[in-house]
Amino acid sequence: MSSIRLIVGLGNPGREYETTRHNAGYWWVDEFARLENLGFRSEAKFHGLLARGQLHGHEILLLKPQTFMNASGRSVGAMAQFYKIAPAEILVAHDELDLPPGAARLKSGGGHGGHNGLKDIIAHLGSRDFWRLRLGIGHPGERSEVVNFVLNDPRREERELIDAAIQRALDVAHLIVEGKTEAAMLKLHSN
Repeated sequence: MSSIRLIVGLGNPGREYETTRHNAGYWWVDEFARLENLGFRSEAKFHGLLARGQLHGHEILLLKPQTFMNASGRSVGAMAQFYKIAPAEILVAHDELDLPPGAARLKSGGGHGGHNGLKDIIAHLGSRDFWRLRLGIGHPGERSEVVNFVLNDPRREERELIDAAIQRALDVAHLIVEGKTEAAMLKLHSN
């Protein structure tokens, strides 16, 4: 199992989206950067904000695409190509409709489940074989309500649950980065 070299947080740039459910991936990566004392800088050629650092002896890149969600792949694809990063060395943190607030799951590969950010990343990488950190935001119940739901703020109790899940996922981040994904899953999924 290879270690993770690139961690991507998905979200939409701009103040009006900052606290919306769709930005759960940003929240996680922001918190990760804060804990590791890493600062983001704008990188035009990667269409995103980039932070770099060391974690347990591993060089790690953090990316927040600034392309808007549906074009996230442009940013991820540019990074992967430039740094010669294989899909299996990429972790994408994103909001997940199919999990309740408070749940966080780690998985490798799979489809995009209708998530436009993942869909675009799969298209640009030409592969599904990257890791995903799925942060539950719950589902509005109606398909037609999804867009409105993800672009709105979670209720306060939901946000508290999401924040707790983000925290638990941060507790296993070092295991994920080191490629000890089995151990990470065991710890994360037993909650």
